[in-house]
Amino acid sequence: MQTRGAVLVSGAGVAGTTVAHWLHHHGWDVTVVERAPSLRATGQNIDVRGAGREVIRRMGLEERIARSGTGEVGTRFVDRSGRAVAEFPAGSGDTAGATAEVEILRGQLVATLDELVEGRVEHVYGDSITEVTQDDAGVDVTFEHASPRHFDLLVVAEGIRSRTRELIFGAEARIRDLGQYVAYGAIPRTADDDDWWRWMVAGRGRAVMLRPDNVGTTRASLAFLGPLEGLERLEPARQIERLREVFADIVWQAPRILDSLAADHGDFYLDRVAQMYAPAWSRGRIALVGDAAYCASPISGMGTSLALTGAYVLAGELSARPEHGAALSSYEALMRPYVRKAQQLPPGAPRIANPFSRHGVAAFTTGLRLAASRPGRVLGGRLFTPPADEIALPAYAVPERA
Repeated sequence: MQTRGAVLVSGAGVAGTTVAHWLHHHGWDVTVVERAPSLRATGQNIDVRGAGREVIRRMGLEERIARSGTGEVGTRFVDRSGRAVAEFPAGSGDTAGATAEVEILRGQLVATLDELVEGRVEHVYGDSITEVTQDDAGVDVTFEHASPRHFDLLVVAEGIRSRTRELIFGAEARIRDLGQYVAYGAIPRTADDDDWWRWMVAGRGRAVMLRPDNVGTTRASLAFLGPLEGLERLEPARQIERLREVFADIVWQAPRILDSLAADHGDFYLDRVAQMYAPAWSRGRIALVGDAAYCASPISGMGTSLALTGAYVLAGELSARPEHGAALSSYEALMRPYVRKAQQLPPGAPRIANPFSRHGVAAFTTGLRLAASRPGRVLGGRLFTPPADEIALPAYAVPERA
């Protein structure tokens, strides 16, 4: 089969590796550049839902990913003493539930996807894009370390704060801040840890969460509402100091989490919760996909599904249409309604789930108990089910190989 052309993908995460697979599948020569020195096989629990799960199914990975599940059995809200106040068992099927039927560590999903493209796609680790120019003949890319190269297309599959997107789109793309910091990390598992996602609403806009994994540790996160204070730019030690101040009065699990993270920063990560709104997802021969284009925030429960689905559709449209401009327009037309629904968070989120006052915590807890009761299970199911099925995935023909 004659190659369709050369594509550079910037970013080796879920979106980048998925689009690399499908582009190669459709006959493109693909190079992936990744800023990290090697594959970043780290990260917290993520779920694969709806259309994203169908993409995984079409990649032949559904059973393998299911076997790599975290074992999470559901979501249990607890009070400040750790006593259960409401429980929501894991969903069944492709989409339902706060805990999806398929839960996996981000690093394990990325590693599984990477195995699909190993030996088929060129990887350049420890490098990044510093300059991009394009014309009718293609895209010329300058790297921080490697020699400049020419490609037919560039796909930017970086994070929400993508530097490459800024080079191309400037300030046109808008990050919507949602007013919340979240810190993540892996801590030693103890005999008291179980297979529930335990979630304490701590008041004053704070939350403490513990989740199981399948590698012998427990995944912890601390979240709090507040104004931007530059915390995301500090060194880990200073971030943890600030977290100790914010959670100083919380006895349940917070001291354990912070002591563990202070002793080992290995999987510690803190970021600001936000969404990405870009007026266009392409310019000429350059396309955005995943968080760089339409991050819906962790609150949405849709990040992985958007990454997988967008990568599949982008690669399929580029391969189904001979003219790249028409292909990129079609990609955006197919994905925009899906993204729009994913970014429509529950009214008042994230503040509604992170009340400040004691009365607010009591009211939220009462609502959880009602949703978890037998009469309220339909409401509870809707509350925790994101719109992951709200797109009809096209089927793309694959050219015959010689």
